[in-house]
Amino acid sequence: MSGQFLIAYIDLIVGYVVSLVCAALSVWAFVDCTIRKGPAFEARSKRTKGFWLGLTGAATFVTVLSVLVPTPFFGLSLFNIASVTIAGVYLADVRPAVTSR
Repeated sequence: MSGQFLIAYIDLIVGYVVSLVCAALSVWAFVDCTIRKGPAFEARSKRTKGFWLGLTGAATFVTVLSVLVPTPFFGLSLFNIASVTIAGVYLADVRPAVTSR
């Protein structure tokens, strides 16, 4: 029985660490989006700043909620995967385009 308990405990810790990493990426994307100038988004054909603020804000809400309310398997849930994907798209595609040079 103690082996099963150890596996369940490790699973909870890994899920929580994954949730923390997802939350950190989402917060970074949201904060970065707030400091960029709005016209730069449209000038580079990357939708509007409001669009990206909404997406990254929702992603941040979901990932921070998963850190504050840890439940089994929530760290690897579809909501966290979708949220970190949104943050990743912003950080990998939109951020380099709207960063002033």
